[in-house]
Amino acid sequence: MTAISVIVPIYKAENKLLKCLKSLESQSWNDFEALLIDDGSPDNCGKIIDEYAKKDSRFKAFHKQNGGVSSARQFGIDHSTGKYSIQVDPDDWVESDMLKDLYFEAEKSKADIVICDFYEDSDKGLKYFSERPSSLAYPFLLHSLFEKLHGFVWNKLIRLSCYRKYNVRFPQELSFCEDQYVIASFLKHKKISVAYLPKAYYHYCRNYGEDSLSKSYNHRMLQEDKRAIELFSNLLQGTGIEDEIQGKKTYSMIARAFWYGSDFYSSKLFKKTFGIYKESIMNSPKNGLERILIIYSIKGYYQPIIQIVKGVLYAKHKIYSLKNL
Repeated sequence: MTAISVIVPIYKAENKLLKCLKSLESQSWNDFEALLIDDGSPDNCGKIIDEYAKKDSRFKAFHKQNGGVSSARQFGIDHSTGKYSIQVDPDDWVESDMLKDLYFEAEKSKADIVICDFYEDSDKGLKYFSERPSSLAYPFLLHSLFEKLHGFVWNKLIRLSCYRKYNVRFPQELSFCEDQYVIASFLKHKKISVAYLPKAYYHYCRNYGEDSLSKSYNHRMLQEDKRAIELFSNLLQGTGIEDEIQGKKTYSMIARAFWYGSDFYSSKLFKKTFGIYKESIMNSPKNGLERILIIYSIKGYYQPIIQIVKGVLYAKHKIYSLKNL
C-alpha cells in the first residue's frame, strides 16, 4: 500500500500547474502517489500531466469529462490506493517536507485526520494562518469548523478508509464549500481522532485583484447557495449546531449575492429575493460595515450602495498599484 495519495483536481490551471507539480516532485519523502485529475480542462493541462506521468511513475494522469471540483476530488478518492489522502489545488504549491511530516504525525498519534497550518501567498505578501484548534475533542472541533478553523481539505491528511467507513463523499451539487462539507461529515462522528501539527506546509496562492468584484453571478449560483444551506442543515441534524450554521450559511448566501451580483440584481430584485431573510440578517452575530450595507440593500437600496462600494474599492486598488510601481 502506498502511504499517501495526493489528489490534484485540475481545470484551467496551465500557467501555475508546473509549479504545483514540481513542489510535489521535490518532496523529501517518496512513498506517495500523485493522482492528477484533468477535469475536462480546455487548455494544455492534459498534455502537461501526461508528460509528468511518463517521466515519473509516482504521477498518474487521469482524464475525465468536466464535472466540477467536487467531481474531480471524488474521482481522485475513488482511484486512490494510499493509506492516507490529501488534496492539492493546481494553482498552489507545498513545502518539501509536507508529506513526510504529516504522515509520521498521523502514525505517531494514530489519528484519522492531521491538521496543519498554511500560508496565504498573495499580491499583498505572505501571511501565516494558524489552524490550532481550541480543543481536539468532540463537539468543540466540529463547532470550530464554522468559526476559526478553515474547512480546506488541502491542509488536512485524512485516513482514506474513513471515507468508506463513514460514507463520506464530496457533494456533486456544490462547486464551493464542498471541502468544508466533507470535513464536517467526518467531524460529526465522535470516534474520529484528530491531531494537529503546528507548522505550515501549504501555500494557498491568491490574487486579491482577481478576487475583486469582477466575479460573475447568476441564478445558478443562487440555487447552489440555497442547496448548500439545505445540505449542511441535513448533515448537522442532531449535532446541536444545525440552526446556528443555517443562519451563517444564509448570511453567506446573501453576502455573495451582495458582492458579486451587481450585474444580476436590480435594487428591486435584490429586495424581493432576500427580503424574506431580513429578520435573520438583523439577528446575525455578524457585525461591521458589511452587515449594515446588506441590511440597507435588503430594504431596496442595493444598486446605489454597491456602485459606491465598487468605486471605493477600485480607487483603493489603483492607489495600492501606484504605490507598488
